[in-house]
Amino acid sequence: MTEGAIYFLQLVISGIAVGSLYALVALGFVLIYKATDIMNFAHGEAMMVGAFVCYALVVAGIPFLWAVLMTTVIAMFFGLATERLILRPMIGEPQFAVVMVTIGLSIFLRSVSGIIFGHDNKIFPSQLSEQTLVLKGLVLSYTHLWAMLISGLMVILFFLFFRFSRVGLAMRGVANDQDTAMLMGISVKRVFALTWGLSFAIAAVAGIFLANVMVLNIAICLVAIKAFPAVILGGLESIPGAIVGGLVIGVLETLVGGYLDQTMPGVKDLTAFVVLFLVLMIRPYGLFGKKEIERV
Repeated sequence: MTEGAIYFLQLVISGIAVGSLYALVALGFVLIYKATDIMNFAHGEAMMVGAFVCYALVVAGIPFLWAVLMTTVIAMFFGLATERLILRPMIGEPQFAVVMVTIGLSIFLRSVSGIIFGHDNKIFPSQLSEQTLVLKGLVLSYTHLWAMLISGLMVILFFLFFRFSRVGLAMRGVANDQDTAMLMGISVKRVFALTWGLSFAIAAVAGIFLANVMVLNIAICLVAIKAFPAVILGGLESIPGAIVGGLVIGVLETLVGGYLDQTMPGVKDLTAFVVLFLVLMIRPYGLFGKKEIERV
């Protein structure tokens, strides 16, 4: 294998590792939008709070895996409380007002996190091995490997959850038609609460692994902005689309950074938004989204 081919494959593998984290973040966006038709602009801050909570637990001496499980549970209850106390009173209000509430929540969480945890960079005290896997010249860190494995596992679990469980079927029913779901005896409010809880739990897991890959500070919430093009690319209501979109954005961003960032510094950070612009121009409903035709 030539040196150029090894370099290309290395970039692709690194892109898949980064894209799997984007996919997790995008999955949380899609879950809430699919069930409630609301775009949660506080999703990045939920991810940041999850990372900080896990960091505090690990620093307190709790083993990493237990800290991740505890953080996931805490994040789920936080999502349930957010829906009950902040979003449920907004039922019946214009959608724009609900979106503004999520923006206000994002600013509030960012400010409170800065007050409690500070604004300086923190190195996550992960117990994952710092060694790397080397296979025929290709290098992959254990952190990236675990991120890919966890992302893949969560995709499989959510597929089984939505396909076979009663709660998952109820969530699909609410996402398809809320009025019909209510007539069938499904508690739409309960489904909404569960959706927010699951979304925050997913965000916490994504935030923990991002904190292992990057430094931990309040700016980690801005990664959610990069995941947003993945949501648009895959389709706003498509869970498989969120996964594919995240992987595509991660690979493209890494390839552009590997080949063009030295000659055009900063172009890597523009990649996701160039893709967003092209998708909105060519296929605004995404790769897996449903094309809606309104007849007057």
